[in-house]
Amino acid sequence: MNKLTKLFGFNPKETTVRTEVLAGITIFLTMSYILAVNPAMFGELEGMPGGAVFTSTALAAIVGTMIMAFYGKLPFGLAPGMGLNAFFVYTVCLGMGYSWQFALTAVLIEGIIFIIMTVTNIREAIVNAIPLNLRYAIGGGIGLFIAFIGLQNSGIIVNNDATLVSLGDITHGPALLALIGLLITGFLYAKNVCGAMLLGILITTAIGIPMGVTKFQGILSAPHSIEAIFCQFQWENILSLDMVVVVFTFLFIDMFDTVGTLIGVCTKANMLDKKTGKIPRLKEAFMADAIATTFGSCIGTSTTTTYVESASGVAQGGRSGLTAFVVACCFVVTLFFSPLFLSIPAAATAPVLILVGLLMLEPIRNIDFSDYSEAIPAFTCVIMMPMAYSISDGILTGMILYVALNILCGKFKKLTPTMYILAILFVLKYIFI
Repeated sequence: MNKLTKLFGFNPKETTVRTEVLAGITIFLTMSYILAVNPAMFGELEGMPGGAVFTSTALAAIVGTMIMAFYGKLPFGLAPGMGLNAFFVYTVCLGMGYSWQFALTAVLIEGIIFIIMTVTNIREAIVNAIPLNLRYAIGGGIGLFIAFIGLQNSGIIVNNDATLVSLGDITHGPALLALIGLLITGFLYAKNVCGAMLLGILITTAIGIPMGVTKFQGILSAPHSIEAIFCQFQWENILSLDMVVVVFTFLFIDMFDTVGTLIGVCTKANMLDKKTGKIPRLKEAFMADAIATTFGSCIGTSTTTTYVESASGVAQGGRSGLTAFVVACCFVVTLFFSPLFLSIPAAATAPVLILVGLLMLEPIRNIDFSDYSEAIPAFTCVIMMPMAYSISDGILTGMILYVALNILCGKFKKLTPTMYILAILFVLKYIFI
């Protein structure tokens, strides 16, 4: 136990080794979809083989999460981020017409900037400037956001050109399986069964076999080479305006997705410092993110960030870096057993995301809804995350409204110089990017 405490910050009064292991496996299963998504997405770019991208995605997750385990000592998984990968492929490469080498160079620059910002405590200062009620709102907003992701990934909620979204066909296929899984997982969780979420994923996956949703893809596969995408940087346009815009966008999305995830999940887990309300080992967590992003660019993948799906493991009881270590070990295994892990359908992990969304809503009880200068920005933050499909946009709009509303109400004492600076930067971000 002493070794675990020294290595991972493990506290036997708060959790057990069994709980941490189950939490780690649960986080891995809920975020492992990135191993299937990234190769498919990057496969649209000529010169980026799917097998190589699969390996680079897993390696970035392993390195980032290992750093989080041993250095950050927090129960979070890291991997190339959703949204950031889409910006890489569809905006920078297919939209702006730049090569994937150009985009990787932008990710490298972003990672280096983040390392500098972390060492100089700039990122930590930004987090500490976010008002307490907005911090509570971030947790609730993330809850709605990841629940929406689960509903969408399973086909329960689908696209509708007239109303944007609508109910999918829940009478068969993935949507029906997800609802069955939600019932099973919800029952297990309500009965306080140990490892309820992990068991729910496994049982739902098994039920999906006769339904034709779970498709067994094999067991073993040798890791694919990353030679074709290793350190493929392009320096010709490094001083161009487009490079500045791309790096700045990567920077903003990554920073506030990570900030939102850390605040939201730590608030839900009661991991905030009781006296100051600050996140423990925040600088170390940011450094894990920064180093993983820099490393990921070298091996050919997009920005690596802390995953909001880590909330599933925290809800399971994960509290230390041991949980993150288990997540990293699972990603190591996937290098050799990728077909087996990719057999788990999105419909099997969706129930966990939906339930975690419910659990993440709890901190909004602490918001002072009687003070509208606090409640309105907080509600905006909560609702914008799922509606804009972005954690960072939820934080940015909430912060802008918080500062503007309190200025109009004459409550200047509530605002710090850092809040003014952030609000101005956020407004400029929406104007120019």
